[in-house]
Amino acid sequence: MIIEPLNTEIDMITDGTSFLNMADYGSIIIGNQGFEFYDEKNIRNFIQIPWSEIDFVVASVLFKGKWIPRFSIETKRSGDFIFAAKDTKQVLRGMQKYISSEQMVQSLSFWQVIRQGLQSMFKR
Repeated sequence: MIIEPLNTEIDMITDGTSFLNMADYGSIIIGNQGFEFYDEKNIRNFIQIPWSEIDFVVASVLFKGKWIPRFSIETKRSGDFIFAAKDTKQVLRGMQKYISSEQMVQSLSFWQVIRQGLQSMFKR
């Protein structure tokens, strides 16, 4: 089985983890056509997301932006994909070249989720 790469020009390659099923370790590739993840152990386990298909990129930001452990890519048709990278900030910076700043958002903190849950309980 030969996998046709999505990108013709590669901007960045880094080690990463996909949390689609279990934790799959491999390579994250940022290029001119989209975001790609290739599993290092199973060749048939890969994810290719064109830039036009990405709806939002949601980053989990901790310690006022000092640490970003993971990020999620929400697509228009295929659902959500969660990834972690060796240098997540660098991956997100690489994606900014192709995705508008309105599409890159920060996830809610633990306390914001708790507050929203309490507010929704008292609204009933």
